[in-house]
Amino acid sequence: MPPSKQFCTFYLNGLYFGVEVLKVQEVIRYQEMTPVPLASRTIRGLINLRGQIVTAIDLRRRLELPARGPEELPMNVVVRSEDGAVSLLVDEIGDVVEIEAEIHERPPETLRGVARELITGVYKLKERLLLILDTERTVSLPTAAAKGT
Repeated sequence: MPPSKQFCTFYLNGLYFGVEVLKVQEVIRYQEMTPVPLASRTIRGLINLRGQIVTAIDLRRRLELPARGPEELPMNVVVRSEDGAVSLLVDEIGDVVEIEAEIHERPPETLRGVARELITGVYKLKERLLLILDTERTVSLPTAAAKGT
């Protein structure tokens, strides 16, 4: 039996993304956020996760996608990184899927900008394309972005 990988999936601006299940701490509903003055615009704020302060990164902003409507509340995919837990704000949570490693492909050449750096590969599924996000690169903001630009 060929090796397989499990991914926690979510939607963002109609696109279907996945992160390795082993990197996900938990998935939770919208949480009130405390804004962080002078932070990068990618950082939406801080959330209190049972006493743990967690930075919330807006993936739409991080991937340079159109902004979410004010009436649309994001969901949180809390991932473990080298620096601790970080929340990725997404539009909608999907399922955990198990996929055969052999159908992994390189990112499409049509990917441009920051998405090209953050997406490590794709899986062509029957109904859609699953874009695999590199969580470490995603939560490591560029130096210019970290200074609020």
